[in-house]
Amino acid sequence: MWSPAGPRRPDCGGKQPGRHHDHPRNPCSGTGEMTVERPLPEIGDQNRRFWESARNGRLELQRCKNCGQWRYPPARHCYGCLSEEAEWALVSGRGTVYSFVVFHQAFHPAFKEQVPYNVAVVELVEGPRLVSNIVDCRNEEIYVGMPVEAVYEPVTDEVTLVKFRPVEVWERADAVVD
Repeated sequence: MWSPAGPRRPDCGGKQPGRHHDHPRNPCSGTGEMTVERPLPEIGDQNRRFWESARNGRLELQRCKNCGQWRYPPARHCYGCLSEEAEWALVSGRGTVYSFVVFHQAFHPAFKEQVPYNVAVVELVEGPRLVSNIVDCRNEEIYVGMPVEAVYEPVTDEVTLVKFRPVEVWERADAVVD
């Protein structure tokens, strides 16, 4: 008979001894109820500038100083020429929906109340693609090729998420920031 990998821990209300009570992400609150925090990005040396700019309502991405290729996600080496030389540059925040999916099941307990929710790949006019959410419209209204612009959702003092909302059609050449 098949069984899932590893034992499942029922919520014990904090009454059963065990290592999981000492873990910082312990789901047992001691009240008999599960408390689940929303998963947030880890901020480190490689991506700190991205999150700082988002917190300030701007979208900045890494660009290779050698060949000009955008680096997203941020990386130590260029994906094109392997150069370590990079600069941070402001981008327009405008793009189009490249792909998307609407989830009707929560694959993380923190998203249970948000079902159905969308996850989209947005291609910026500058070229890089970001994984995010489309906001300010119904899931049924999202389509591939939909013009969108970045909006910023503060979540904590340190993390502001970059999301996208639909916009009227705009001239692609006018949207690029140099």
